[in-house]
Amino acid sequence: MTEHYLPDHNIHRVWDNSLAPQLEIAPGDSVTFECREASNQALTPTSTLEDFINRKRGGGHPLTGPVLVQDAQPGDVLVVEVLDLVHKGWGWNSHAPNFGLLQKDFDYPYLQHWRLEGDFCHFRDSDKVKLPFEPFCGVMGVAPKEAGEIPTGPPAFHGGNMDIRGLTRGATLFLPVHVAGALFSTGDCHAAQGDGEVSGTGIESPMTVTLRFDLRKGQSIPEPQFITPSPLTKTDTLGSFCTTAHGPDLFVNSQNAVRYMIDWLEREHGLARSQAYCLCSAAADLKISEIVDAPNWIVACYMPLSIFS
Repeated sequence: MTEHYLPDHNIHRVWDNSLAPQLEIAPGDSVTFECREASNQALTPTSTLEDFINRKRGGGHPLTGPVLVQDAQPGDVLVVEVLDLVHKGWGWNSHAPNFGLLQKDFDYPYLQHWRLEGDFCHFRDSDKVKLPFEPFCGVMGVAPKEAGEIPTGPPAFHGGNMDIRGLTRGATLFLPVHVAGALFSTGDCHAAQGDGEVSGTGIESPMTVTLRFDLRKGQSIPEPQFITPSPLTKTDTLGSFCTTAHGPDLFVNSQNAVRYMIDWLEREHGLARSQAYCLCSAAADLKISEIVDAPNWIVACYMPLSIFS
């Protein structure tokens, strides 16, 4: 078993099974990846709202890789153990026009900086919120079986931009292999995120990520599967305040549950609405509470109470 290091010098911003591997490893080996944050270094800790508005956009997530795993073949399962994620002191999240769950409500840009210190994430200019550092890679995936360039935005059968907060330290991800060598890549690290990533961003952060790889030969799976560590979250120490919304459309229910949560954060904790929306994206979990009593389903939005100073 060998430990490898892969810098972020040669990132790629599309899925493409013809990309040349940046590293070749054996099953059982681990790799430490340097990962850029989602803006591909267009934003820094000193960036202003104007910088955010004028940043260079497009091109997909900056991904470190691909890594070729020896003996991986279509029909196998790539096993990815999440060993460690280390932040670099800073992260950001935002909302922007034409993006996110409430894009019609928040049709203007907003940038929220976060200060990362030890095991916690703080609003940079406020002591009102203190989130546990619960990091994960928003994007982990293998090369798709389809030829050509495929955008990194939507998740698919090969994994990709799944934004699953449960893939934190101690988790194990299982990915179906579609091409020889698997060709694994990762990036889009988040220091924290609520289930739903409602504004379109978690706490987007550059990180150093260590993963260990193995193979399950001939154990085909249709889509990604994973095992979470326990306990999954460090925020659930004082319970949660929850809002609910009902109706026949889970998307609309999700929107309304988050709107009610933003109202509560504004009223009870004195947050501006944009700041509250970004906090929902970083910390609130959307859950389908009930989906069996037609014509209405229930979506709940959970906000952990322990994050408030």
